[in-house]
Amino acid sequence: MQPDNLISLKDDMVAFIAGHGMRRFNGYVTEEVPTVIFEEENPDGWKDFVEHAKAAGAPFVTMSEVVLEKADIAILLDQLRDQTFPGDHSSELDDAEYLVNYVGKVGYLQLGFAHQGVMFVFEIATDWYDRFQDLIETVSDLGGIVVDDHDSDSDD
Repeated sequence: MQPDNLISLKDDMVAFIAGHGMRRFNGYVTEEVPTVIFEEENPDGWKDFVEHAKAAGAPFVTMSEVVLEKADIAILLDQLRDQTFPGDHSSELDDAEYLVNYVGKVGYLQLGFAHQGVMFVFEIATDWYDRFQDLIETVSDLGGIVVDDHDSDSDD
């Protein structure tokens, strides 16, 4: 089980990377880049990842974090309310409102390094961050639904 805030883990990662004589580069590796996701069941698997980066001769490791902002929750709530029928209260709204408890916390960390034209990536997220992403995806999916409100019984 992951903690609700990954800030301590981030601090450990920063120290571990520096301890291996490597530099950190603030950057996020997108899905458009050829990527290999590092899969490890061990909670300290990220250490193995950093050691692999060093063994591969990577001069630096990319690092990205996501801190939940109050504005993120506000936008999500507005979009959910816009897509919910009046008088209808969805579990998605409840979940989004509950996320306010995590404002200011680190919910996602990504490490990466390049080797032979491929980015190797390690990712870790909290449960609440995964739920936040699910809600964002739900809003995006609902936003793509086209409603035909043309009345077929009307006279043209």
